[in-house]
Parts: sequence; C-alpha cells; structure tokens
Amino acid sequence: MMGLRFCATSATQLLRRAAFGSATGMRSSSNVTVLEAAAGSANSSSTSNTGKQQSGNTTDTTPSEDGESKRPKYSLVAAAFENLQKDETTTTNTNKTGGSKAPTTSSSSASNIDERINNAKTINGLLSVSEGNATLTRTQALRIVSILAEWSTMNRVKLNEFENDSRFLKVCRMLGRTVPKNGNGNGGGEGVNAQKRISGFRTDDLNTVLGVAGDDEAAKLIASISLPQMVKVMSTLAARKRRSTPLLRSLAFNISSSTEHLDLKQCADILFAMATLNFQDSVLSAKVCADIQVALPKNTDKSAAIGSILTSLGILKYRDLDILESLTQWTLKHSEICRPQDVSALFLSSAMLNFKSANIEELQQKLVKTIVQQDFSKSIDWLNHVWALTMLGLCNNQHLESVLNSKFVEKLQSEKTGLTATSKMKLLNMNSYAQLIANGYTGELIANDSVVYQVPMAHPKGKQVLVNGLLDALKSLLPATNHLNSLVDSKMGFLIDAVCVFDAKRNPLPLDKEHKDAINVALIVVDYHDICHGSHKSATGITTLSFDLLERSGYKVIPIPYNEFNTSDKLLKRVQYLESKFKALISSK
Repeated sequence: MMGLRFCATSATQLLRRAAFGSATGMRSSSNVTVLEAAAGSANSSSTSNTGKQQSGNTTDTTPSEDGESKRPKYSLVAAAFENLQKDETTTTNTNKTGGSKAPTTSSSSASNIDERINNAKTINGLLSVSEGNATLTRTQALRIVSILAEWSTMNRVKLNEFENDSRFLKVCRMLGRTVPKNGNGNGGGEGVNAQKRISGFRTDDLNTVLGVAGDDEAAKLIASISLPQMVKVMSTLAARKRRSTPLLRSLAFNISSSTEHLDLKQCADILFAMATLNFQDSVLSAKVCADIQVALPKNTDKSAAIGSILTSLGILKYRDLDILESLTQWTLKHSEICRPQDVSALFLSSAMLNFKSANIEELQQKLVKTIVQQDFSKSIDWLNHVWALTMLGLCNNQHLESVLNSKFVEKLQSEKTGLTATSKMKLLNMNSYAQLIANGYTGELIANDSVVYQVPMAHPKGKQVLVNGLLDALKSLLPATNHLNSLVDSKMGFLIDAVCVFDAKRNPLPLDKEHKDAINVALIVVDYHDICHGSHKSATGITTLSFDLLERSGYKVIPIPYNEFNTSDKLLKRVQYLESKFKALISSK
C-alpha cells in the first residue's frame, strides 16, 4: 500500500508544473517525459569521465499486493499522464490547421473557469470547478491536478484527502480518456503487456525533467525524484551540453541535502558533469568529496572511477587537501591495477591544484618511474604528463629532453590536433624550467627560430579589464611612460602584465637605460581563473610555476589578486594599494 501511495504521490508531484503558465495552449509533448520517471524510482548511472563507457541499472517499482484494490485508480492516473503526449500533439496539429475536434466554450465561460481555478483556496473549491455542467478543457484539468500536486508538496493538503474524490478521478479521466474502467491500461485484459508498458513508462528517466519546456519549472520537479535519478539527470545535462543554471542549482541543492551516500561511480558522474558544464558549487563538491572518502576504502579493483574523479577535480580546480591525499594514497596502494592514464591523471590534477603529497618521495619512486612515453598513444598526452611533473618538481632531465627535442615537436605538429597555442606555451614553460631550475640539464632546447615561439599571447576579456585598471594606476604612480612596460612576452609561455625598475630607495628608474643594482619588478594579475577553489584555496600550479620562473630570471614578483585590486575602486585607492606593495617588496630586499 505504501509503495502504491509513493508512486501516486510522485506521479502527481511531477505533473504539477506541466500546465503552469499555459492558459492558452497545451504544453509540448516533452512534458510527458517529466512525468514518466516520477511514477517509480529509476536507478541508473551515466557516463564516466572517459566519455566512452556507459552503463545503467534500472529497478522497477510495482504496486504491492496490498494495493491491489487501488490499481484501477493508479492505472487511471498513469494512463492520463501517458496519453497526454498523444492528445497534446493532436491538439497542436489541429490548431495549426485551423480546425479543432475538442468541445468549444465561449471565451467568457472559459475565462470564468480559469478565474475560479486561480482563486480556489481549498480542495473542495478547486474540485468543485468540475461539477455540474461546467465544461473543462484539458489545459484546465491539467492545471487543477498541478495545483493539487503543489499543495501536496507544500504539505498544505494530504493526498488521501482527494485521491478517492470522484471529482478528482473525473479530472484524471479527462487526461486519460482512452483507459477502460477496469484499469488495465490499453484496453482488453492484457495485464502483462499493460504492466510492461507502465514499467517502461516509469523507468524511462533519460529525459526526466529535461523534457520540461521551462528550466524554472523543471527545477521545481527535482525534489520529487530519487537521488540516483538526480545523478542521471545531471549526467544527461552534461551529455547534451545543456547548462541550465536553475536546473543545476536545484540539482546541487537537493543532492547536497540528501543524507543518502553516493557511491564512487555516482561521485565520478557528478564531478564529470560539473566539469563538463563548468558548474561550480562548493556545497555539492564538499558533499561529493565526503562521500568519496566513505566509498574509497571499499574500492579495491577499479581505477577508472578514481582517474575520472581526479581529472574532474583538476578541471574544476577544486582543491581539497584531504581528498587529494586520500586519492594519492589509494593510487599508491593499488598501483598495480591502475592504468597509465589514471596515474597520469593523479599527477596532472595534483599539478593543476598545486598539491604535493606528504609522501612525495614514495610517489616519485613508485609511480613516476612506472610511466613511460610508450604508455601514451598521443604525443600530446605525454607532453601533458611531463608538464605536470615539471610543475610538481618531479621531472628529471630525461623527461625534459624527451619533449624539448626537435623530433618530438615535429611529431606534435604532424598529429591531428597539431601544435596548438596551449601546447606551445607548455613547451616554453618546460624550456625555461630546463634552463633556470633543472639541475645540470645539458639536453636539447627549443631553437630560437622555432615555431614554438610563434604563439599569440593575449588575456581573456575579464582579466584584461583588471590589467587595464592596473596600468592606469601605475601610470599615475610612475613619473613617465618610459618607466613602465606592459604586457611583456616573457618567452617562457606567459605574459608579464607590467614591468618596472626601482633603485634601493624605491625610486622608479627608466627602462631604456641600464642600471646597476636595480630591482626589476614584475606585476602579475591573479584573477578568478588563476586560483584553486574549495576548502583550501591557493594559486594554481601554472600560476606558481610562472612566479618561480620569473624569480629565477631575476624579477621580484608582485601578485595582484582580483579580490584585493578592484577596478571599481577610485584611482587614488588603487595607487595607494600599489605603493604599499612596492614599499613592502623593496623593504624586504
């Protein structure tokens, strides 16, 4: 009985938004898909971070034997939902051709019924609209059921107060008028076929919520579906590249609020969806990481989910030292079953998140040596792996020489992806690392006339606004234009936003002359995309590597964080901020 009650409740709840905002016409047939998964609980998992494997486990929920006496009513409601698609399509087509087979009412009569529905405050007041000779349209019937569902969700009314009401069943019959009175579905007595049809109707949740015409309406339906379905919806959004902010926020809130633990695969799916859709939510990320900690010890034979989680954390730039350390320890413990790409994902994400494990020496001895160039079918993957080791300070001279030689560069150019601007910047990072930081490197370097240096350097629009604000303040602080260089190509794979020179007494010096014992200062804007988020914020590994290379090149680096330097501040305030930075830097010399 309780199973039947849950199904009817869920089905009613998911119907509630299908008709809102549609006083003049029917919703599209996609609303049916929203109702489908609500009648039961579907449990599926979606694509992992590899994007190549997909598996699903679906469990059908059927009414219990105790609810046998109520099956006709349940089938009636379910069939009402199912037939909505067919009838809406028919209505839409007849409207387009100018004809309609539905009963017609005068505009004043229809308006009066709409007003009564809108003004109804009680169950009796709402259902009384269907009494007497009042002719309801399907739209109005749908609105009545939607309002009742919303009241039920808000605990304003209880389902048992109206589920047996003949007027409510009359409204349901309007929405599913082809259902015979015996409640067996598609006519006849084919109970098995009818049950299969209804089961499929309940468990087809690939389009759950996604089929609703409005994102706001769909977002309100999320609370009515199960946790596995929420994960499935989120994964499907990622697969369709549909970044619906209201829907994603609703999913994040409801998943985060759930006391049910996610399994490792579900955690990987959620993080993958967040990374794919570039959706940041600290509460959801914290919930997922907490559940990973619970599920991780139980995983002893599968590394794909671990690799997926690591990759997604790196893309999201979500820095949680506890979960990163746990994932590192798991990889060390199960290194014999880990695929090369999973081990590489550990290094790449650790590098991006500027994380160095407490067991860095064991990591270097046990894992760094196990990954070789032949493990990767694409040169770009090996380039990324060595670049990650460079940021972590774990690469050796053999690693560097394997990517800096001319043959490797030519191979990169010949592959399908080609030598992209990003690849060129990574090569320049490692070329500078080999010259400035690596111990005793004597291998090949990138030639000065190489195409690798031909890389367009430009900031994203948002960061350029901050840089312009910085330059305006510097021009007011420095005496002349020859005291400042802006957007300087470092030839190390990144731009220096501003360069200026001071003497020991903090006096600015012109850049077009040589100065003995001068202090070269590099100012670098650190915007939102240059930092890691999460419970342990930090500059990204790329930003940290840039600072290290500049310092080895003889610069004093002044980072300008976006949360300290605001272009909306008055010019005087920005000038005073920079002056304090210069004073602190030179005083510490």
